[in-house]
This record gives sequence, structure tokens and C-alpha cells, in this order.
Amino acid sequence: MKKIKVGIVGGAGYTGGELIRLLIHHPGVAVSFIHSRSNAGNAVFAVHQDLLGETDLQFTGDLSNDVDVLFLCVGHGEAKKFLTANAIDENVKVIDLSQDFRLLAHSQIGNRNFTYGLPELNREQIKSSSNIANPGCFATGIQLGLLPLAKAGLLDEVHTTGITGSTGAGPGLSPTSHFSWRANNIQAYKTLAHQHLKEINQSMQQLGAAAPEINFVPWRGDFARGIFVSSTITCNWKLEQLVELYKDFYDGHPFTFLSQQEIFLKQVVNTNKCVLQLEKVGTKLVVHSAIDNLLKGASGQAVQNMNLMFGLNEKAGLGLKAIAF
Repeated sequence: MKKIKVGIVGGAGYTGGELIRLLIHHPGVAVSFIHSRSNAGNAVFAVHQDLLGETDLQFTGDLSNDVDVLFLCVGHGEAKKFLTANAIDENVKVIDLSQDFRLLAHSQIGNRNFTYGLPELNREQIKSSSNIANPGCFATGIQLGLLPLAKAGLLDEVHTTGITGSTGAGPGLSPTSHFSWRANNIQAYKTLAHQHLKEINQSMQQLGAAAPEINFVPWRGDFARGIFVSSTITCNWKLEQLVELYKDFYDGHPFTFLSQQEIFLKQVVNTNKCVLQLEKVGTKLVVHSAIDNLLKGASGQAVQNMNLMFGLNEKAGLGLKAIAF
């Protein structure tokens, strides 16, 4: 089988590192280059030290159009600048992990039109697309918990809390990413104003629902990776009906699962899974969802999108094991 030739831009960060870990072992992929201006000439394992013995690839400061797909693992605002400044052949597919092209109003640059890359929502469009805007991590966790309800017209006002690990802030140090600050600590941030709310509302409207009022309070957690979200709505449906609604919606989607037991973060850390749980007391429904922010919330979902774009098995290269303990 001819392998897909891949280029990675921004390979030194957390999402870039996760992408490298996935793609060097992907049966259908050959990594052609990993771009990093600050690390050009250095071995990849000199930055991602767990890859010692896994790859002899080096970072490069040069770009090449001799690839089938280009992953952009750059900061928000940088993907648009990169595509403007560099002549990327129109035949090269692009998967962008920043937020630059997620909203329909900003989904085009030059001749490139980006499809919002949530497979559980847009699988068929992704298969025929050449450019993918990978969803945000909190957006993925929240949406996968709410999409079946939106399709059934059951959303009006949503109260959501979600806690994320420190890797969500990237590798650069800030006052709130130091170990001494994070350890034994939790903090709310961007209360009711998180940037992922716009793409969430866009997806709700895509399903024909009026944009619900989503009151989202994100928290910084004292752990490295993972996102756990709890969303509360008022709902008169019986729990048994809701279970069937979720099972039907996610039937055939290989990474999203509804659990009948209490879920926890370590079920999904180091996997591309989203695990959901429904709890109902009276008219109040709580939807819990858990993902790994660096995998289903970023690089794993990007590989899932690549698989769909190139007609591969959707699960190729993503047979990962949760840490569990």
C-alpha cells in the first residue's frame, strides 16, 4: 500500500509531539518532515525525550510540497499567517489544529475552504474535504455530550462545568502552569466567556437547533492531561429514552461510547475515546463526558480526520490503551 506522506509544522509543542507519536507508528503513513524553526537540526527525541529509540527523525526549518497532507500544530492566529506567508501547493491537504478556521465566517483563506472536523457531526463532509479545521478540546468534550440532545430539540439553557489538565495551556510557562501553582489547586478561568463557545453554538445550529444558552465555567486542574465535563439541562424525557437517543446518535462512531456506570478521567487518558454518562434526578439531566485533551481533543482527532480524508480505516493508528491506574 502506498503510504500517505505527511508534513508537520510546529512539531515541538504538546500537540505536535502527540501527532509525531501517533504518526511514526501509523501503518499507512510516512512522516516526510517535522518543521520547527527553533529546533531545526535537532533530533526529535532531544525535545520529545520519550521518543528515544522510536525515531531518528530530525526537526527542519525547511518546508516541502512533496507531501500529501500538512498538519499545522501552531498557535492560534499563526495558521492563517503561515498559509498566507508560504506557498503551499493546492494539492496538499491541510489539517489545522488551531482555532483559525473553525467558524464558518473565517473558514476560507485563498482557495482553501475548511470543514469543521468533528467526525461525529461531519463525517461525510470530512471524507470529501481537502482542508480540515480540527475542533477545540473543550468544544469536543462539550459537544459530544450535547449533540444528541440538540438534534432532538431538547436544549434550551445549559449549565456546564469542565476541568482540564495543565497540558491544555501548552508547554510555555506562565504563572498558572508552574507545578508549584498547579499542585493541590483548582481555579475557574474565562468564566462564561471561553473561546470554544462560538464553535459549540455553530454545531448546535447546524443540527437545526436554536443556539442554546450555554453557561460554561472552565476550571484549571492539578493534573497533566484530560478533560472532564458535566452539563446540566432540564429534560422531561425518561432516562431510558435518553439512553436510546445517545446510542442511536453514536451508532457506528468508533470512539464515542455511552457508559451505564460512573465514568472517570483515567478511562480515556492516552486514548482517542470520548466516554459519556447520563444521570437524571427529577427533571434534571446531567451529561458527563471525558476525553484526553491532547488526543480526542487535538492530535488523535486530527489523525482520525486524516484517516477519513484518505479513505483509511477510521481507527488506523489509534489503537491506544488508557492508563487506567
